[in-house]
Amino acid sequence: TSRGPWYVVAKDPKHNIVYASNQYDEEAFTQARSKFQVEDVHWIDGGPPQQHRIHPAENDTSSGDADNFITSTTVEPSTYRFAMKIRHGPRLVSGSVQWDAFQDTATIELDHKDGGLAPGQYVVFYDPETAQCFGSGIISERHWARFLQTFQQRDEEAVPQ
Repeated sequence: TSRGPWYVVAKDPKHNIVYASNQYDEEAFTQARSKFQVEDVHWIDGGPPQQHRIHPAENDTSSGDADNFITSTTVEPSTYRFAMKIRHGPRLVSGSVQWDAFQDTATIELDHKDGGLAPGQYVVFYDPETAQCFGSGIISERHWARFLQTFQQRDEEAVPQ
């Protein structure tokens, strides 16, 4: 039997390989399904709203503008809480967004693992109470590359010498 369902869990375009697994609900995939990188982050008002900031950056030299948004002069990444939509559909998920203004990237950590993160999918950031949209980012290819590297290292360590 195929013991499905099967999910694409990583891609290695350099070697023309697609990795699939029927163990997507297993412990090994928990972090890959709850913490990931996004790139090309775009904020509608130029930066994330200050009222959603949960961990002020140390050495922060930024100054919020009149609308209480942080500008991109932050020295260290700052963390914010948002409701987020991943893919299409009505469901919003909660989590934190650690935004690096200089790299135009963010690390997302969801409160609960997601059922199907894939590079190229958009993540949209919302106010959890009003559903106001603040911005978005695109799930990075680095997400699965890092997972694949960690998974391969774990397999190599498990092989008896």
